[in-house]
Amino acid sequence: MSDAIKHECGIALVRLRKPLEYYAEKYGTPMYGIQKMYLLMEKQHNRGQDGAGFASIKINTTPGTEYIARYRSVKTKAIDAIFGRISEKYGKTKRKFPQEAKNIEWLRQNLPFLGDVYLGHLRYGTHGENSVDNCHPMVRENNWRNRSLAVAGNFNMTNVDELFNVLTDLGQHPRQKIDTVTVLEKIGHFLDEENQRLFDYFKPDNNNEQITALIEEHLDLQRVLRRACKDFDGGYAMAGLTGYGAAFVVRDPSGIRPAYYYMDDEVVVIASEKPAIKTAFGIEYSQIKEVSPGHALIINKNGEASEKEVLPALEKKSCSFERIYFSRGNDPEIYQERKMLGRLLSPRVLEAVDYDLENTVFSYIPNTAESSFLGMMEGVEDYLRSYRRKAIVEANGDVEKLENILSFRPRVEKLVIKDAKLRTFITDNDSRDDLVAHVYDTTYEVVKKGIDTVVVIDDSIVRGTTLEKSIIKMLDRLGPKKIIIVSCAPQIRYPDCYGIDMSKMKEFVAFRAMMGLLKDQGKENLATEVYQKCLNALSTGEAKERNFVQELYNEFTPEEVSGKVAQIVKAANVKAEVDVIFQTVESLHEACPNHIGDWYFTGNFPTPGGMKVVNRAFVNFMENNNGRAY
Repeated sequence: MSDAIKHECGIALVRLRKPLEYYAEKYGTPMYGIQKMYLLMEKQHNRGQDGAGFASIKINTTPGTEYIARYRSVKTKAIDAIFGRISEKYGKTKRKFPQEAKNIEWLRQNLPFLGDVYLGHLRYGTHGENSVDNCHPMVRENNWRNRSLAVAGNFNMTNVDELFNVLTDLGQHPRQKIDTVTVLEKIGHFLDEENQRLFDYFKPDNNNEQITALIEEHLDLQRVLRRACKDFDGGYAMAGLTGYGAAFVVRDPSGIRPAYYYMDDEVVVIASEKPAIKTAFGIEYSQIKEVSPGHALIINKNGEASEKEVLPALEKKSCSFERIYFSRGNDPEIYQERKMLGRLLSPRVLEAVDYDLENTVFSYIPNTAESSFLGMMEGVEDYLRSYRRKAIVEANGDVEKLENILSFRPRVEKLVIKDAKLRTFITDNDSRDDLVAHVYDTTYEVVKKGIDTVVVIDDSIVRGTTLEKSIIKMLDRLGPKKIIIVSCAPQIRYPDCYGIDMSKMKEFVAFRAMMGLLKDQGKENLATEVYQKCLNALSTGEAKERNFVQELYNEFTPEEVSGKVAQIVKAANVKAEVDVIFQTVESLHEACPNHIGDWYFTGNFPTPGGMKVVNRAFVNFMENNNGRAY
């Protein structure tokens, strides 16, 4: 994606189902679980580079032993910082206590992180400053370990104000009005209530120490999560560890955020992406399962795991951006889907170049668009096969013509190169724009000046800033007759409120194009009318039922919006003709049939809170309010 956006945190959980001695004997180290956690997190580092966190729980420790440990970091290489610290402590302990360290139980008692259940998190900050305090896992500690809780998640809640009020109505005094705190405290509240219910039940026949053991045996996490999640509005995949060793991952009823798991007789593993699990444990993709929407995978204290319904599942609206861009492309399903996205664009690309392949150069904006580029070129090759059949017949045995027909190949070049070392850190806007223009570089002398058309495919076009300030200017210096930018994703028209940092409508080039068309055609009064509708709906509660901004887009065809986008991203001094081709929503669904969440393209939000957010975002735009809509 040429326009970088922050997005999609990642989670990882490992529950060891056997004693540490088993792993030390079989794999040569008691650090087996920690090593697997490192792999799971490192293989998902694409999901969060603002920070990372790691927590562990020891099961059945004696009083006085630290049973919960947590490390967090916001360093540039946060994963390495966390696991480097763990490795260093492990090494120092073995050097200082060489004899004791041979005893695995002694190590378990004396190394705070060496436990039975591990939880990791990778953070992309969509809200708040990038401080270590904002890194998951978030921890709620208690002297009764069955009331202690660590939670990490990939989520955004659209109804933080309502959740905050629920907590205050319960008598709590939350320290912050943010979704990470409200989620932790809400789950924690019902965990407390479940503890109290069981305590009262067992109290007549048992002493307190016996009751603690009975609570850990009978505590119903499904009941806790049902009660805690019933008010959540958002997309979420949340993982949690209790202080006594039970664990869970719970997924929103629409399946917006991803969660996968694998289990055998040694481990239960949970992660945001399948390739991470496959790589870490060397298993087949067919062995990895998806957590069902509205369900929780619950692992009890004894390591037994099963999926249980928490909320009734809704129509599945898994995030399609996961497939287009966010998730790692080495997942075989995602790889094929991305290729199909490119293949489905090829007919429109061929039409845009007037089928003149001899004078067209194809390329892509590195690196995540490469799979779609391969698919687009397969579509071009399909066209060429049919063209060759017809041309061979028409050649009527002319050897020279036949040789030219059979030897012709589409012109593919790596035109766009990203300079990863260049940082646009200067805050002055004019100076920063100048640096942005040089983040990318190009390969020279492969374009016939004034003759060739250059086609460059990208994953998606969000803001259009990099296109305008850098890529199109850079390509124009090559001297092409025409530049065609192809987006694997449809036009991003609406904010996301379920985990992606796309909350302000004015940042979307498609939105700016639509507003520009309203101005060009003298229809600006329609924006005022929709603004008033949004205001009224926000005051009456109707804002949760209808997306009024869709009315503005309905005034124009997708092609008209694309044409205006092309005008916006073409700087005044660009000589080449510029065209922009977006994926259609219909083709997106054809390529990714099992992931139909498309609210950022269509405005069809899967939750009431999403509808409210888009209406609030438009009000913010009209009022020149730079705040978030949720």
